[in-house]
Amino acid sequence: MKRSLPALISFIILTLGLELIVRGGWVSETLLPSPSMVLQSLAEMRSDFIVAFKETLLNVLAGLFLSIFIGSLVAFVFSLSDLLKRAILPFAIFFQTVPIIAIAPLLVIYFGFGSPTVIASSFIVSIFPIIANTLMGLESASQSQRDLFRIYKATPLQTLWKLKLPHAYSYIYSGFKISAGLSIIGAIAGEFVAGGGLGAMIDSARTQQRVDIVFGALLLLSLMGLLFVGTMALINRIILNKRPLATRSQE
Repeated sequence: MKRSLPALISFIILTLGLELIVRGGWVSETLLPSPSMVLQSLAEMRSDFIVAFKETLLNVLAGLFLSIFIGSLVAFVFSLSDLLKRAILPFAIFFQTVPIIAIAPLLVIYFGFGSPTVIASSFIVSIFPIIANTLMGLESASQSQRDLFRIYKATPLQTLWKLKLPHAYSYIYSGFKISAGLSIIGAIAGEFVAGGGLGAMIDSARTQQRVDIVFGALLLLSLMGLLFVGTMALINRIILNKRPLATRSQE
C-alpha cells in the first residue's frame, strides 16, 4: 500500500486537473474529454465495453500463453544446440523488427477475420522478449560452474535443469513482464484490421470522432496491463518466498 500510495495520489491530482481544465474551457471536449465524460460513456455503454474487454482479454491471454510456451521451448532448445541458435535466431529477430501493423493484413489473409488473427498478432509481438531474455538467462551461468558440471559428466538436460534454469529465473521473469505489455499492443493492432474487441471499438470511435469512447477503451486497456503486471508480481513473490535462501541470495 505504501508503494502504491504515491501513484494513487498522482492519479487523483492528474484526474482533477484534467477535469478543471476541460470544464474551465481551456481545452475543447472534442479534443480531450473530461474524466467525468469518460466515466459517463463507460456507464452508458458498459455492456459494449464489457463484451469488448472480455474478447480482447481472452485473445491477449491466448497470445501471451502461446508465446510463453513456444518462446520458452525455443530458448531451451537454443541453449542445448548452438547450431540451431545460429540458424533460427535471426528469423526471430526479423519478426521483432518488422512492425506488426505492416504484416497484420497478411495475417487476415492467412487466418481470416476475428480471434485467430488477433491471437497470431499478439503472439508474434510478444514472443521475442521471452526468447531473448530466457536465452540470456540460460547463458548467464559462469564458465567455472559449467566446467564443474562437465567434470561430473552431467547430461545437457541435467545441466539445463540444475544449473542454467535456476540462474535464468530473474531473466525469464523480466521477459514475461515485457511480453505481457507487448501482447496487449499486438492484440489491439490485430483488432484494428481483423475486428472485434476494444481495438474495433477504438477504430469505430475514430470514424465517429468520439474521443470519449477512445479514452474509455484506453482506460480499460491500462487496467488490463496493470492486472497482468500485478498478477505476475504476486506469482513472482510467491515463487521467491518458496525458493531456497541460497538461491535467492545469488540473484
